[in-house]
Amino acid sequence: MTIKTDVVIIGAGPCGLFQVFELGLLDIHAHVVDSLRHVGGQCTELYPDKPIYDIPAIPVCGAQELVDRLMEQIKPFEPDFHLGQTVTTLEHKDDGRFLLETSTGTRFDTATVILAAGLGAFQARRLRARGAEQWENKKIHYKISEPDSLAGKDLLILGGGDSALDWTLELHGKANRITLVHRRAEYRAQPASVSKLKSLADGVSLKQFHGNVRAVIEQDGQFGGLEIVDPEGELHIVRADDVFVFWGLAPNLGPISDWDLDIEKRQVRVDTEKFQTSVPGIFAVGDINCYPGKKKLILSGFHEAALAAFGVQKHIHPEQKVRLQYTTTSPIMHKRLGLED
Repeated sequence: MTIKTDVVIIGAGPCGLFQVFELGLLDIHAHVVDSLRHVGGQCTELYPDKPIYDIPAIPVCGAQELVDRLMEQIKPFEPDFHLGQTVTTLEHKDDGRFLLETSTGTRFDTATVILAAGLGAFQARRLRARGAEQWENKKIHYKISEPDSLAGKDLLILGGGDSALDWTLELHGKANRITLVHRRAEYRAQPASVSKLKSLADGVSLKQFHGNVRAVIEQDGQFGGLEIVDPEGELHIVRADDVFVFWGLAPNLGPISDWDLDIEKRQVRVDTEKFQTSVPGIFAVGDINCYPGKKKLILSGFHEAALAAFGVQKHIHPEQKVRLQYTTTSPIMHKRLGLED
């Protein structure tokens, strides 16, 4: 069976979820496809407990909390989620609509498509050192799901970006010892995090180490830590109970790269009026798009989703005048939000 709809959103991260809300306010029902088996995208997959400070009117909230709040917000619009599947093909129909098919055989006949897939079918950059593969998801991890379970342990954290430093600072004082390993002395994280890290690094409970991982240490079949080569070529053995790798994501647009879109450096070019791509009817919001002045912030993605929703409405109903109504006072908005008695 082919599902006929006005819009399919590809990606169920924060921007994709807020896109559901903005479309719902315009009385447009959404189907959402995501390769993960749960909503939330990078937020829930990579850093569910990471605090976020730049969501308007919310001084601080965890990444998972943000996703939960968004799910609560879109309840009145009853979106259809198709999780654990990726869009594999897109065909242009003669009438201007699109045929989409997913990896599980779900088919859509849709008027518009909104790409909210973040970095695409992202995958954490793996540790390729000798002996690492057999310890993946046992002693070598790419996300932290249960930070409380790491209390009292000796940890190795690899990376020099925000995730690596954020988790180092979060776990300091809880873990017995943390060694942060980065290939060079300069970090890519926020200056405030770098400053705090350097003030806490005492060489005992928190140690900075610069170098490259060569191999996993094993003794009698047990995981022991990592062999690391410093910039002078000297080999060091760093003991640890667990290793966490935060080397960022390897972006992969997958089949999207074959859709005749204007792509620059694995990002999709859009206009800034309605965030439409070079193909009419296909829009893109969040980290997957690019335009002059683009800032990769969730806040920016929310703004893009609002304008994309009006672009979708205009594409679906070109003859209708687009009227801006306010959720504070509009009876129509109240009805769509389920606020009427």
